[in-house]
Amino acid sequence: MRKHSKRYKNAAARIERKAYSIVEAVQRVKESATAKFPEAVDIAVRLGVDPKKADQAVRGTVALPHGIGKAVRVLVISKPPKDEEARQAGADHVGFADYIEKIKGGWTDVDVVIATPDAMGELGKLGKILGPRGLMPNPKSGTVTMEIANAVKEVKAGKIEFRVDKAGILHATVGKASFEAEKLVENVHSFLNTVVRLKPATAKGHYVRSITLSSTMGPGVEIDRGELIAH
Repeated sequence: MRKHSKRYKNAAARIERKAYSIVEAVQRVKESATAKFPEAVDIAVRLGVDPKKADQAVRGTVALPHGIGKAVRVLVISKPPKDEEARQAGADHVGFADYIEKIKGGWTDVDVVIATPDAMGELGKLGKILGPRGLMPNPKSGTVTMEIANAVKEVKAGKIEFRVDKAGILHATVGKASFEAEKLVENVHSFLNTVVRLKPATAKGHYVRSITLSSTMGPGVEIDRGELIAH
């Protein structure tokens, strides 16, 4: 059994066993973020879907209005002239054969990989390395595209990707505990509204089963599902 610190227990003691509004939940999470480092704010949404069924494997992207509070390291795999477009847009790493070789050697020191369609023939062979790390580019998430500049700028500005896990839960970071409460609230709303819009037609019963907000080292705070447009 996991042992919690005294700080964690004190924070948990101040959180009632009830579902809070998004505004209240954000405030509780900010109050409980007392670690000596900048804590992220994470959200977990348990869905009433069967991830084993392709038509219920919920995944998507959302451009959070205030970003997530960290510099996103972007690698673009492309050939000329798109490589220069990527550099101009602010990509941290740009290349083709050289980075294919680096990845083969185990290098994955980035947060997002974007590629042009013509690069996927080679990049697709690296699925065993990039896949488990959530780095494999995908057209559905906008990371396989000819619109390289737009893709880089969107990711840098706060666009995040999410995908339901085997347990039917979506996990995402929606900001930093140091953000103003209003900005966190807006980011949470943007994320949840996107999740609601992605409800599979074949999902039965309640779609959103539970929503929990927490800081990196703090206790979870349940959000009232009644705040959603649909559930």
